[in-house]
Amino acid sequence: MKSIWKGAIGFGLVNIPVKLYSAIQDSHLDLDMLDSKDHSKIKYQRINETSRKEVPYERIVKGYYLKDRYIVLEDEDFEDAAPKKTKIIELESFVDIVQINPIYYETSYYAMPEPQGKKAYALLLKALAKTKKVGLARFVLRNNEHLCVIHPLNNVIVITRIRFQEEIRNLKELDLDLDIELKTKELQVGIALIKQYSNDFDITSFKDEYSRELLKIIKAKAKGKKVVVKKMQPQKSVSDDLYEQLIHSLKTKKGA
Repeated sequence: MKSIWKGAIGFGLVNIPVKLYSAIQDSHLDLDMLDSKDHSKIKYQRINETSRKEVPYERIVKGYYLKDRYIVLEDEDFEDAAPKKTKIIELESFVDIVQINPIYYETSYYAMPEPQGKKAYALLLKALAKTKKVGLARFVLRNNEHLCVIHPLNNVIVITRIRFQEEIRNLKELDLDLDIELKTKELQVGIALIKQYSNDFDITSFKDEYSRELLKIIKAKAKGKKVVVKKMQPQKSVSDDLYEQLIHSLKTKKGA
């Protein structure tokens, strides 16, 4: 596995040299875009909007549209924006992980220690596990500053990127009106239904069924066969009454 970032975790006055490795992999099938005529792969070209000619990669720059014109940025501009954070993940505070709403989570990386930082790495790992706290920090990856959570997973420190507050859209944009009166018995049965379906979290019980079924179809087509896939049928409501639907749900779960 190839590392994607090399630097250090700043824990007080202690710097822990680490390398970051992607902790996730896509379970979706890697499908190519083809020309239906001869099954040749489709390639993308970088086309100049004005001349309609292809632009070589080395001639491409990045710009920000401001007041009717583009401001072109150089590599040093990105570096100057965060001069002290390019190679350090500086721990700023520690919080309970339950305080972080899942809407903020993005992606995760395994942080592996360099040989000279193993003791400090082990100290941070065990301290996080014992206090049941997670660290909040910032770091720069591919010229962008990211907010992250530093937390233990078994015997590894994981860096999970999270979104900044300004990246979350304001709920007022939805114009949602939930001024609805609920009957006490409806709420009670709804809570009972949640309790009945409650279990300990086990990620292994959830599989990417769509990709599995799609792969079956691909393998069957390669052999000239056709797979019959069972389609999930939508359940019909027993009643238009919310309370009756909830009660029927409770009974159905008990029967299962």
